[in-house]
Amino acid sequence: MAGTSLGRLSLVAGKAPRSQRAQNKFADALWTRLRFEAKEAYLKAPMLAPLFVNSILNQPSFEAAIFHRIATRLNNDIVGLGVLVDAFNRASEDEPVIVDALRADIAAVVDRDPACERFIEPFLYFKGFHAIQTHRLAHWLWNSGDRDFALYLQSRSSDVFQTDIHPAVRMGRCIFLDHATGLVVGETTVIEDHVSILQGVTLGGTGKESGDRHPKVRKGAMIGAGAKVLGNIEVGENARIAAGSVVLRAVAANTTVAGVPARVVKTNHDGEAGEALEQVLIGAFDYSI
Repeated sequence: MAGTSLGRLSLVAGKAPRSQRAQNKFADALWTRLRFEAKEAYLKAPMLAPLFVNSILNQPSFEAAIFHRIATRLNNDIVGLGVLVDAFNRASEDEPVIVDALRADIAAVVDRDPACERFIEPFLYFKGFHAIQTHRLAHWLWNSGDRDFALYLQSRSSDVFQTDIHPAVRMGRCIFLDHATGLVVGETTVIEDHVSILQGVTLGGTGKESGDRHPKVRKGAMIGAGAKVLGNIEVGENARIAAGSVVLRAVAANTTVAGVPARVVKTNHDGEAGEALEQVLIGAFDYSI
């Protein structure tokens, strides 16, 4: 990327900073870099100037910008932009970890997606990233007792981002939804930190259970495109599920499964999917643009 020759500062976004000072340092660096990328994009694609200006350059902070961007994509005649932005603000004030998590999520995209070279790409365009943040708001609303609004956001996210994630789903940080189209996640699912999920995945029930009936996906797991994981079963830490697999039994940690039904094809792999903790390089730039 142009302008990166003045040096780099390595920051780990995959886990919570050790101090408020470190947290603020990362937040400032991320926002500075995003604004730099927006200015650079403005010069290269002036026809998109309103998008860069309204979404980033005229916004006061990273969280204000992302709330505005997602609300712009979700708003319609039923629920307007202002109502959605206000809901995001109330949620982040009540649970500041929401903002920490969305920063970790955007770092996860840049780290794990080989097609992504800039923070501005998931920020403006990637529906997987936007669907996660919509879910974080819906989950807060669900837990706060505002269940109709939460279910509305689930429905709206399904329309706009082609993902259907129940508001009750518990989701960690540093989550990467690649493409995201066709993702379905059932009510009692748990998705822990550093999980990667590709398009067309179902984390659902078998139809024969009630109560706690959906998968528990542990830290660092990766689920390939089109895989179906059904029932209250555990996908262990750093496990991998091959594309198109149908998983009906628990998957042990550090194990790869494939097939219909899925069977173990590899054990004791290196767990890179969960252990590459988003070493994101956010550095000093030439801000003369």
